[in-house]
Amino acid sequence: MPICTTCTHSTEYLYTTYESEYNLRLEQCSNCKAFVDPYVEFDALTLFIDLILLKPGVYRHLLYNRGTEPRKLGQGEQKEQEKAAKQESSKYDAKEQRRWLLIAKLGPSLVFLDAFIRWSYLNPTSSSDPIIWTADMLKAFGRILAGTVAETLAFHLGIMFVSYCLLKLVDWLQTWRTQSRTPSAVRQEFRLSLIPLTLFYSSLTKYFLLLLLTIWLPASSSKPPPTSQPLPSWVDKVLPNNELAYWAFQLLDDDKLDREWLVRNVLGGMSAGFGLRVILDDIQPIFTTSIIVLGWGAKTLVANFVSGWIGGDQTFQEAWLAYSIP
Repeated sequence: MPICTTCTHSTEYLYTTYESEYNLRLEQCSNCKAFVDPYVEFDALTLFIDLILLKPGVYRHLLYNRGTEPRKLGQGEQKEQEKAAKQESSKYDAKEQRRWLLIAKLGPSLVFLDAFIRWSYLNPTSSSDPIIWTADMLKAFGRILAGTVAETLAFHLGIMFVSYCLLKLVDWLQTWRTQSRTPSAVRQEFRLSLIPLTLFYSSLTKYFLLLLLTIWLPASSSKPPPTSQPLPSWVDKVLPNNELAYWAFQLLDDDKLDREWLVRNVLGGMSAGFGLRVILDDIQPIFTTSIIVLGWGAKTLVANFVSGWIGGDQTFQEAWLAYSIP
């Protein structure tokens, strides 16, 4: 059953269509009085931007409401028949199948993008030189791709296992405290397929920024930075003789700040934790943080295992671990 993207209250329909499917009226939530799902009118670009901005409404639209059939005007007399048909087909969860199919389409694309980003950092080339794919280069990229697949599987499976155990524990505690509590709509609609799909959606923010860093590599990747760089003139005017400000600005230098590691692990972990809070019924942040840390632990074990298999010298393997392990 679809839910309201604002208050997560369950609803029967998202919108009503009239003579044409393009002539529609959004349903109003009976709980918060807002539109149940305004994202049904948004295009793909707007959905992508809201995903990058980590808006919870777009997660609820894509995870719970996408593909929901509207209510059609003039078919009110068939309401009972539609309900009966839905009850008969409840054993065959078509929405669950669509989620797994979307995971099968979205997952390989994002894993391939992640492998390409890692390859571009681990095998830096001059921006003026064309990339010539030789047999050795394809073999190296294939090993990086295989290692990325192994790490992604470990990360997702670890988070799925810990999330499942945590939800079972929460359900047991709530049952032990009271027998009359009704689960929320988000908890009733929870499926295991939501976890990997949410992680892939949350990673769009990380991959978008990593792709920008790959296109415009920092100065440290092409040539060594100068030993000391002058600070902007406005710093002396605003903060004169402030050693702490100078020290903070020096930390932003290319030779001291690893932007790729920061975006991949810190921002990526925060995005994944935010997405988990949406599907785990707004569980406390300390629990979602613990889930991400345990998922990182599983990923770390696999990264140590595959680092020697992907080949390369000791420096290459150390760089692989630096980009893999938080």
